[in-house]
Amino acid sequence: MDPFLAISVTLTERSIMRRRRLGFGSAAAVALLVLGAGATVTAVTSGSGGTAWAATQAATATAGCGKAPTLTSGQRSLQSGGQNRNFIVRIPDNYDRFHPYRLIFGFHWNGGTANDVDSGGSDREAWSYYGLRQQANNSTIFVAPQGNGNGWANPGGQDLTFVDDMIRLIESDLCVDTTQLFSLGFSYGGGMSYAIACARATVFRAVAVYSGGQLSGCSGGTQPIAYMGIHGISDSVLNISNGRSLRDRFVRNNGCTAQNPPEPAQGSGRHVITAYSGCRQGYPVVWAAFDGGHGPGPVDGGGESGARTWTKTEVWRFFTQFDSTTPVPTPTTPVPTTPSPGNSSAIRNTASGRCLDVNGASQANGTAAIIWDCNGQNNQTWTSTDSGELRVFGGKCLDVSGAATANGASVVIWDCNGQSNQQWRFTADGTITGAGSGRCLDVSDNSTANGARAQIRDCTGSAAQKWSRG
Repeated sequence: MDPFLAISVTLTERSIMRRRRLGFGSAAAVALLVLGAGATVTAVTSGSGGTAWAATQAATATAGCGKAPTLTSGQRSLQSGGQNRNFIVRIPDNYDRFHPYRLIFGFHWNGGTANDVDSGGSDREAWSYYGLRQQANNSTIFVAPQGNGNGWANPGGQDLTFVDDMIRLIESDLCVDTTQLFSLGFSYGGGMSYAIACARATVFRAVAVYSGGQLSGCSGGTQPIAYMGIHGISDSVLNISNGRSLRDRFVRNNGCTAQNPPEPAQGSGRHVITAYSGCRQGYPVVWAAFDGGHGPGPVDGGGESGARTWTKTEVWRFFTQFDSTTPVPTPTTPVPTTPSPGNSSAIRNTASGRCLDVNGASQANGTAAIIWDCNGQNNQTWTSTDSGELRVFGGKCLDVSGAATANGASVVIWDCNGQSNQQWRFTADGTITGAGSGRCLDVSDNSTANGARAQIRDCTGSAAQKWSRG
């Protein structure tokens, strides 16, 4: 790492820390800067899957498969390169020793810690492991390594050796799908994930680099690996040219068609996601540029929030497209029949006859959506918009809390922001599906009682998931 750059990054991060105590989600998280204008999404999804890669990188049963594990969730240490190194591991609840799990490494930023990544800081579980732990819903093993000096200088490859040693320990004790190793990180952690992409492309399936630079080296760097880069156009700590340079290495390695992907204009309040064309099958490159500065949790329209950011859902989607153990079901939902924009009415649950209601008529962000006796009041009046929103009180939208996609995620109200967790589709069979999750608006525990909370859950066609307007 360039000494001047290292000093610059460190001073900037420490200055931010003095002004604001952040988890690694709430704003450049520990690291750096509060983003500027937000972002409206223009997304191009990746069409490259993992079939070709999986054919050449066959999954094998790790030594830990079938064993009663000795590792438990929490802080751990091991000897690596003559040093005592620490990391945190999170094992899924109800761990199945015969099931091969995805394994994701989350690297902290300069001055951050493994605990910042693991805890999610002030955004807690919504931002744990950059928000992916909540997205995973107990389907994944997570690891947060601790860097020497709270960074990832990787002298002589010592941090890469640390990664190798962690993998060896985990795979010897836990059941891991060897085709499903991933790495992500912000700033210095992004640089470390880039170093992994360069040196361990045959071990890791994909990496996501948030606002990174070549800070931890690039040993090798000639082999293809699925790559996602995320960077702010106004990043004053690691200029976006750094992110473009990292990206372009894997555009070449992956055989993608070279291009200058579109990026949002400053002040536009948007983010733009581009999937490169022409890439070798199984080796996509995705570039996400946003109107903002140096931070991992930008929010469309401005600001930084681990609870509200679009980055966690996009990275989770990028990683899970390669899933070798959970096939994606063929959609069977009938063609959506979305009400005309401007249509305002109650939304009545078929099972209970009660209406979708904002608890206590509160207009506060995060207030739960529930069912209640229909009364015609404004906290039960929902307006459809062109973008698929269901608005209440004018500027609040029906929202899946924390942009979660897992079964049981709570449905609340929040300031309308255009994100997919606030977009809903009415279907011909009476269900309402969330665009971000593909799951149905559901009443918890199939309850018909006043106050039963709304949630999302796999669509089953039950009466608790059917709704009518008016």
